[in-house]
Amino acid sequence: MTAVLGTTGGAAGPGSPLRLQRDDGAVCRVLGGLARGQLPPLPGALVALAVTAVLLATGVGEQHGGALFAPAVVLLLTGPAAEHAHDGRFDWLVPPIVRSIEYGYLAVLGFAQGVPAPFTYVLLAVLAFHHHDVVYRARQGLRPPAWVSRAGLGGEGRMLVAAFAGLLGLLPFAYASLAVYLGVVFGGESVRTWARTPCGSGVTVDLEEEEA
Repeated sequence: MTAVLGTTGGAAGPGSPLRLQRDDGAVCRVLGGLARGQLPPLPGALVALAVTAVLLATGVGEQHGGALFAPAVVLLLTGPAAEHAHDGRFDWLVPPIVRSIEYGYLAVLGFAQGVPAPFTYVLLAVLAFHHHDVVYRARQGLRPPAWVSRAGLGGEGRMLVAAFAGLLGLLPFAYASLAVYLGVVFGGESVRTWARTPCGSGVTVDLEEEEA
């Protein structure tokens, strides 16, 4: 697999593409720093997926149901492995598992608690656009600026916002606000970066060889 190492738009920094594709927020990175990258990421991600599925299946329709506590569980299970190198044989599964947890949680919670469907669809579309952008940048040897990760709250941060809003009965407002805010942050920065990145700039590199 080849990619272009661009000269503008943000050069690839430390950390593998898999770690970038996790889209961790500040809290996850703090927990990962405490664990010093010693915990393998896949077991925690698999357990988090199973626990989230159980909580969504058993209490998603209740305003104060157990599903609203799923983000905290996910954070505790996946956060300590955030700084791991993700160099295991099956660690490539971690980003899609984490994304599945976030998308599934936001979708099921929104539909179950009466969030207007357009709000839920737009929010998920904004997140899907952002994650596609991150993956495509990695293939070009680029990465988003650090401030985008902080401003985007990370997957765990967005889920926590949704959970608190659900506890307060403000879920439709939270979904609409998140969709607009993240659309401006992710969309605006992406347009700015790609508009300033010349097509075909840089040199060709093999990302698989680099990670090996």
